[in-house]
Amino acid sequence: MKKGNVLPPNSQRVGLKTDPKINAEIRNQTIKNLNLFKNGNEADISERIRCLNQEWDTERVLAVKASLMIFLSSYLGIRISRMWFLVTGATSVFMLWHALLGWCPTLPIIRKWGVRTEAEINSEKIALKIIRGDFVAEGTTAADYLNMAEK
Repeated sequence: MKKGNVLPPNSQRVGLKTDPKINAEIRNQTIKNLNLFKNGNEADISERIRCLNQEWDTERVLAVKASLMIFLSSYLGIRISRMWFLVTGATSVFMLWHALLGWCPTLPIIRKWGVRTEAEINSEKIALKIIRGDFVAEGTTAADYLNMAEK
């Protein structure tokens, strides 16, 4: 991060706020996944990429958890006690904190479970596409390159 920047880059904010040991465990698991396909056939690699496209990343897991907390605490605030609205407010503050800085109280737990960021998932997909041979230059236009990346 450049001196004077308060907010971390979007693609790095979760990784910067995660314990380096957990980041290393997630990276090592990705390498193990890639080793399974190092000499794999195209169909198996394509199926793995399809699975990766369905994998939930940290942002999606946090959004679902926060939505459930806000819904539940709002319901309890209406039905049981107004004190439950404090949970609603705290959840929204933590989500704002996460959006800006990349950390919230549940993030360490989610990362310990092995939930990866979108960038980490995309890195595995790109590595699999390299193994599969998707990036053999077949064209010279920007559209050709984008088509290779999207394959």
